[in-house]
Amino acid sequence: MLYAFLQLILLLQKLKIFYTKEELHTYLQKQRMEAKKIALIPTMGALHEGHISLIDYAKPLADCLVCSIFVNPTQFNDPKDLEKYPRPIERDIELLQEAGCDALFLPSVEEMYPSNEPAWHIELGPLDKIWEGAHRPGHFQGVTQIVYKLFSLVKPDIACFGQKDFQQVMVIQNMIEIKQLPIELAICPTVRSDEGMALSSRNQRLSPQGYQDALALSKTLRFVKNNFDHIPINELSTQATQLLKDNNQVDLEYFAICETNTLAEAKTIDPHKKYVAILAAKVDGVRLIDNMLLN
Repeated sequence: MLYAFLQLILLLQKLKIFYTKEELHTYLQKQRMEAKKIALIPTMGALHEGHISLIDYAKPLADCLVCSIFVNPTQFNDPKDLEKYPRPIERDIELLQEAGCDALFLPSVEEMYPSNEPAWHIELGPLDKIWEGAHRPGHFQGVTQIVYKLFSLVKPDIACFGQKDFQQVMVIQNMIEIKQLPIELAICPTVRSDEGMALSSRNQRLSPQGYQDALALSKTLRFVKNNFDHIPINELSTQATQLLKDNNQVDLEYFAICETNTLAEAKTIDPHKKYVAILAAKVDGVRLIDNMLLN
């Protein structure tokens, strides 16, 4: 018991929590004076093994690991979705302590969005208009707005994002190039449950039956990957779409097989290109996205 208590004290001493930009800026200045390489792991909280894998990925690449938790209102199209987003902050802090994170940035909405600041818009091209961009208008403007704020504050050497949000990662890479930011973007593999479900904070809102129903998404992606070299792409896409539409518990928004570099829907296969299957659907009233690299 005493050993466990001492371990907890050590963990509490290691993780530093900052609530304002000024506090975090002062801390990071000291890290840079000591020539430490800084990694940023931006999150909206409700942490799970997927988030922790980002921290583990960053450990050998950086000396100072900064995780942010901020449920960003500008990237939510549906106010009810924002309201329902899980916020188990005590558990999140515990997980970050156990994972060996150095600093947590936990700002308020007022801290990140002061009044009278200029409107944000960045030209993202087709990525802002297809798939997630089409189904969630303005979503990627909100994502790039908050990520740019975090990048400008933290000035990380490396930023870690998960492959599960494939289109989002492409959008952020695009923003890094447009703004000419000296940041390395690390894309970390999707972490899945033993049953194949992509880990997501939104999974917490699924009922036990809803969770079982949602396994149809990853099963369909696995079917596509297993048959990518055996079934013509148009037929494969049709079969996968039909599998999802035939499931009464899955409300499909989109499914597509795309080139990884543009997310343009593929009609033929070029052996020199890489492809990804992407989808979005509502199950048990919860909107889920997933993807799987095919070659």
